[in-house]
Amino acid sequence: MQRMGMLIRIRPEKIDEYKELHANAWPEVLRQIKNSNIRNYSIFLREPENLLFGYWEYHGSNFAADTARMAEDPKTREWWALTDPCQQPLESREGDEQWSMMEEVFHTD
Repeated sequence: MQRMGMLIRIRPEKIDEYKELHANAWPEVLRQIKNSNIRNYSIFLREPENLLFGYWEYHGSNFAADTARMAEDPKTREWWALTDPCQQPLESREGDEQWSMMEEVFHTD
C-alpha cells in the first residue's frame, strides 16, 4: 500500500458548488475509484487560502495503468468536467497534472 497526498487550489466562487458535488458523489465515480485500487480517499479544504488537500491509499501494483483506465471511464470524465473548473492547478505542478502530487516525509500508526 502506498499513501499519496496531493494539493490544488479551489476557486473561491466555486467552493459551495464543489462541496455540493462531493456531498452527492456519483456511485459510478466511487466505483471507478475503488476499481482503480484507491482506498481511504479524502479531500480537505483550507480556507482562506482556498487549498484542497487530497489523500488516498493506493493498493495496486501499476498506478499509471490504473489511473489511465480511470481517465478513460466516460462517467469519470463527465464528473471531472464538473469538478475541474472549480479547481486551479498550482503553478509548480508537474507537466499536465491537475493535482500536484506531494512527497510523504513522515508517517506513524
